[in-house]
Amino acid sequence: MTTGQGPRPGDAPVSDDTDQTVPEPPATAARVFGDALADARRYAAMLAGDGVVRGLIGPREVPRLWERHLLNSAGMAEAVPAGARVVDVGSGAGLPGIPLALARPDLTLTLVEPMARRVEFLTDVTTTLGGHWRVVRGRAEERSVVRAVGAVDVVTARAVAPLPRLVGWCRGLLRPGVQLVALVGARAAAEVPDLVPELEAAGMRDVHTRAVGVGLGPAATTVVVMTRGGR
Repeated sequence: MTTGQGPRPGDAPVSDDTDQTVPEPPATAARVFGDALADARRYAAMLAGDGVVRGLIGPREVPRLWERHLLNSAGMAEAVPAGARVVDVGSGAGLPGIPLALARPDLTLTLVEPMARRVEFLTDVTTTLGGHWRVVRGRAEERSVVRAVGAVDVVTARAVAPLPRLVGWCRGLLRPGVQLVALVGARAAAEVPDLVPELEAAGMRDVHTRAVGVGLGPAATTVVVMTRGGR
């Protein structure tokens, strides 16, 4: 996001390279996405095509779309309660929100993103896939966004910001009892124990890391899970 939620690591300069070959999904994709596998393939094709043209992902990401992006994002489904109302902040190209929703059709999804070209892409994806997902343009810390999103059970994020800063931005969404589930890399996961006092001071409780997607090979990853306390 911008103004604190700045350019995401996956963003790249706008490219005219539309000759990307969409990789075939690995065998694990059928198990993860089930009946939504065809939609997951359509989404992968949009990422490889329009997503590259609009600079939302780099051309070098295309060969590893499934492991690094779709399955990696869908793996966090293990950490999200059944029937949850999920808001994906700083959604960018729809990661992790769209793969998560494809893997878990029981979830209600809202994608929050401030940048116009990303919002246009997200709107195209939701229209193409027919997903019952909302796209809200704005930053998570804006009151208008909090009002537009409404009631939330889980806030998700991927590669948006250091955890204390992310909690600060999402404070309006993180009402008591709401969970924050953030996809993180190995370095960020290793830093979590040192961040617990700061996160608890910000009102978060039960801060812990969790391995997800262990059966997905290279798509396996780690999430940090925490819950907003009562104060």
